[in-house]
Amino acid sequence: MNWYPWLNHAYRQLIESHQQSRGHHALLLHAHEGTGADTLLYGLSRWLMCQDKQGIKSCGKCHGCHLMLAETHSDWHVLAPEKGKSVIGVDAVRQLSEKLYEYSQQGGAKIVWLPATEALTDAASNALLKTLEEPPQNTYFLLRCQRPADLLATLRSRCFYYYLPAPEPQTGLQWLQNQLPAISPLDIQTALKLSQGAPLAAKQLLQTEKWHQRNTFCQAIAQALFKYDTLSLLPLLNRDDAQQPLYWLISLLSDAVKWRQGAQNYCINQDQQELLHHLASGQSIEKLLKNVDDWSLCRHQLLSVAGINRELLLTEQLLNWERQFSAV
Repeated sequence: MNWYPWLNHAYRQLIESHQQSRGHHALLLHAHEGTGADTLLYGLSRWLMCQDKQGIKSCGKCHGCHLMLAETHSDWHVLAPEKGKSVIGVDAVRQLSEKLYEYSQQGGAKIVWLPATEALTDAASNALLKTLEEPPQNTYFLLRCQRPADLLATLRSRCFYYYLPAPEPQTGLQWLQNQLPAISPLDIQTALKLSQGAPLAAKQLLQTEKWHQRNTFCQAIAQALFKYDTLSLLPLLNRDDAQQPLYWLISLLSDAVKWRQGAQNYCINQDQQELLHHLASGQSIEKLLKNVDDWSLCRHQLLSVAGINRELLLTEQLLNWERQFSAV
């Protein structure tokens, strides 16, 4: 895996806690997508598995390091949903627990890595909890999550919680500019803000079709407002990944509120100033705030309500928005 400079501080903290015999056997790493959390946990795994540690670094030459580099270490276990599934069931946890109580095949540490702890069912969480309470000797659990509140409180209480923040904006900007020299600084700044400051997520956004889709969506919003025809946005919203364009729309409306309050420098969509001006000048702050609430509720319903009629919900919201904008 590639290493990222903003991980150095967290890596050093976690390694030094183990060097000082303060390292917890179960680490719950809270991090947003795109901050490099997987790389950090892999680096920690490498160090724990190394048989000839060089201070805070793994040697890269011992048998344990070779196996980790080849991703064939028999004592490094990944607990993730099976192909085609979105959850981790209790049987997978029980099978893994049985393996952990056997002797280490390489004579060193044993590591369990959960890249998506939220995928555990309640039964699987409870089964894992028993192993966490009485872990086998020299066994470590590295759990990654994005939403700690979704985990069982009893599971969280058995782990050492560590939050990995996004790097400072200037650090993220510099790294992205080095990685993507052909992309304008304004686009990089906007993508980074849309990604909650996570450089890897911003890089992915800029390098995939999503960036073109966002720009097309912004242009469509401008045309819809000019023609007072918000319903024309329905084909762009009524899709399986509707939460993505809805997130972009909500960020634009939130920026319009900032614009009305003279806080343009705090806007996320810095590359859409003309559109933000149009949105801000078209409605009062009160109506803009109501739009943000209405669209946020719409997005929440699409994400959380099973079997909801997506097209009907979006159509109703678009018509409500059009009536509010036309009433100005």
